[in-house]
Amino acid sequence: MTSDEQRRREVERRREPIREAHLKPAGSRPRSSARGLHHTALISSDVERTVRFYQDLLEFPLTELIENRDYPGSSHFFFDIGNGNLLAFFDFPGLDLGPYREVLGGLHHIAISVAPGIWERLRGKLVAAGVELVEHSEVSLYFRDPDGARLELIADPLGEMYGSKVL
Repeated sequence: MTSDEQRRREVERRREPIREAHLKPAGSRPRSSARGLHHTALISSDVERTVRFYQDLLEFPLTELIENRDYPGSSHFFFDIGNGNLLAFFDFPGLDLGPYREVLGGLHHIAISVAPGIWERLRGKLVAAGVELVEHSEVSLYFRDPDGARLELIADPLGEMYGSKVL
């Protein structure tokens, strides 16, 4: 057995008791207390560059651009990512926030569902724009935005992951 196989078996051995203790069958789960994800907020180093990337390249319409109520001079802006969900950004002019980093408790990636035909079109636009992509299972594209945040475009419908129901 390879070390990768041993590692996978060990991870699964630790995962199984969590499933048994906490994962209830779909029909016996209580309703969520949440109505949905209102918005996820990221930080932008350049508002116009971010708008060009998300609206012009990814085709997520800009819906609002206002002053951040918590930091005068900062912008708070929103993109429509469908189904009543928003992707929001702040810029913080004058603060040296440094480059994007993945840290414990931080953001790993944002997965956004798009229809298969749109997935193909956006894939072509990203390639034409020179955006580095990692493709998985012919339904999933991973790439980074101009500030380094990792995004995924997934052609699976909401509530599914690689063809299996997760809701």
